[in-house]
Amino acid sequence: MEIRNPESAEAERIREVVDSSMTTSFRLSPGQIDGLVGDQFADEAIADKREDEQILLQVAETGAEIEETTITGFVEGRLEDGWGEVRWLFVDPEHRGKGIGTELYETATETLRDRGADHVCVSVLEANTEGHDFVERFDLEHDGDRRVEIADESVVNYVYTNPDVDANLPDSTAEDAADEEFPETERVDGQLTTTDDGTTVFINRDEKESGTAAPFFTTYEDDGYTEQYGFYCANCGSLGISMDNMDRLECSDCGNSHAERSTESYDDSYL
Repeated sequence: MEIRNPESAEAERIREVVDSSMTTSFRLSPGQIDGLVGDQFADEAIADKREDEQILLQVAETGAEIEETTITGFVEGRLEDGWGEVRWLFVDPEHRGKGIGTELYETATETLRDRGADHVCVSVLEANTEGHDFVERFDLEHDGDRRVEIADESVVNYVYTNPDVDANLPDSTAEDAADEEFPETERVDGQLTTTDDGTTVFINRDEKESGTAAPFFTTYEDDGYTEQYGFYCANCGSLGISMDNMDRLECSDCGNSHAERSTESYDDSYL
């Protein structure tokens, strides 16, 4: 395997890797995937990124043990305010299980540090149902949410950092995903709550599960998060969440649904 900078003529192959990876592992509709790929990875977009000294682009190319040499993975990072941020990382589903994602991540973070980054953070789309587990394997912790506009759609990025780093995250055009992202809620003594037939329910923002429209959050009967009540749908504010025998969640009010993360389909090769 070789990790290198991509050539301008390889934009089409990068899009193929991104598209197939998102189709396999992201909770996004085909239209959303098409819009995101076209917005972020079109020929012109990649050309502009290659010319930007603050942006890092690297690809993984298979070695001699594979019959045909091809790009099997892609990573994008950025330098900003002393931080190196890993923004995108994709591995072709046909080539997973070979450590490609891990190699891309480690090479990208090392390169960002060599270029002057004091700290490293990672952004993962909320819809990337398997990527969150991957990031946590590098001892990074969820440090906040950001709402960003991609292809005219508002999406949420989870930001992960090293818990030992005491520094402000880089400035960004992204907005914090604050309480307005939680319909039918209010703050009680600083904690996010909602009500069910007059009963106050506490929402634990650190316990999230992906949804097709918005995430689900675990709810509790007490402010110490010891007695679980159920789940809260961040799309409509409902507590009417059902769970089937495969641990899949679905909101009875708006249809927001969740697919359980599969540890069998997930491996160290994918972010």
